[in-house]
Amino acid sequence: MHVRHLQVADFRSYPLADVALTPGVTTFVGLNGQGKTNLVEAVGYVATLSSHRVATDQPLVRFGADQAVVRAVVVRDGRETLVELELNPGRANRARLNKAALTRPRDALGTLRTVLFAPEDLALVKGDPAGRRAFVDDLLVQRQPRWAGVRSDYDKVLKQRNALLKSAAPVLRRGARRPSRSLADGEQPDDARASALHTLDVWDTHLSEVGSQLLYARLRVLRDLAPHLGTAYEAVSAGQGAARLTYRAGLGEAAAARIADGEVPEREELRELLAAALLEGRAAEVERGTTLAGPHRDDLVLTLGELPAKGYASHGESWSFALALKLAAYQLLRHDLGDDPVLVLDDVFAELDTGRRQRLAELVADCEQVLVTAAVGADVPAALQASGTTYEVVLGEVSRSEGP
Repeated sequence: MHVRHLQVADFRSYPLADVALTPGVTTFVGLNGQGKTNLVEAVGYVATLSSHRVATDQPLVRFGADQAVVRAVVVRDGRETLVELELNPGRANRARLNKAALTRPRDALGTLRTVLFAPEDLALVKGDPAGRRAFVDDLLVQRQPRWAGVRSDYDKVLKQRNALLKSAAPVLRRGARRPSRSLADGEQPDDARASALHTLDVWDTHLSEVGSQLLYARLRVLRDLAPHLGTAYEAVSAGQGAARLTYRAGLGEAAAARIADGEVPEREELRELLAAALLEGRAAEVERGTTLAGPHRDDLVLTLGELPAKGYASHGESWSFALALKLAAYQLLRHDLGDDPVLVLDDVFAELDTGRRQRLAELVADCEQVLVTAAVGADVPAALQASGTTYEVVLGEVSRSEGP
């Protein structure tokens, strides 16, 4: 799989840019702020419908423009597919495949698959659980795009349940002096509380159902990722330590221990465990006005040797671990799909020491397509540049470099 052509219009800093791409290594060289990362960000958006740099689409639209357009010609198994995405902040985005309009933009997911490694990925090791959960969920969707719908459904159910916990808290709490809404004729305060509890039970059922699906999928993808992680870390670090990952679930001590040991319970059991955790924690949830159990509270624990990587790994070890996670994801997708996703290395060589640079270059040498950005060409190992194409990016102008 590779991208043959990329075009952006009113995307980030570009009024318009056309870039021809080929299999192998393509390097975009330019000082900070010139627009090189914007190009690989556009490629990533085609694959994931999101940016690795910002949480919303608004910053992706060039200042003063109403919309941005990203077009990419994706080649897979000798067949070309034109993906066109319209980003319309404040309105619904639109997508087309080979000029045919899609009902939902997410129906384009799976046409292109990418794995991106960027300086921000150091937060996978050093940052908060939210980033690690996003890594797992993004990999899950790249592997099987249908999980994007489950992920969206879970977020919607969680939002509704949290809204109920906040709005009905005075009614749900024992001994509340008065309900949070006016009572109908003949209705008693206990009736209002019973109604709120019934509604909460309904949302518990929905959250347990969708949440168990998401949790089951996460555990399966992590089970399959683990062997690739060990191999990747050994290669990146030159055999300095063993990298492992475990999933920390808030489902009771016994179940959490089984899951941490790598067991993947059946989905129905996970549904029952999640329902029990919600019921057990109901008093605390009512008091705090938020949902305290579920996949949105779980974490991915990264271990180096016998110690957790967060807080104990050195800076270099943390970089190696983050890089190994992304390389493991790449190998998993390559194994599942039977072809290579596009690998994007965004401004990372400058962050690595000479040994890690060289080992990374050797590891990606056989990838079908690698897109690299760098502020200084000398940061990229010569072997990579010599085997591919280099573009210079200056103030939004992209030109092919003819020299060494």
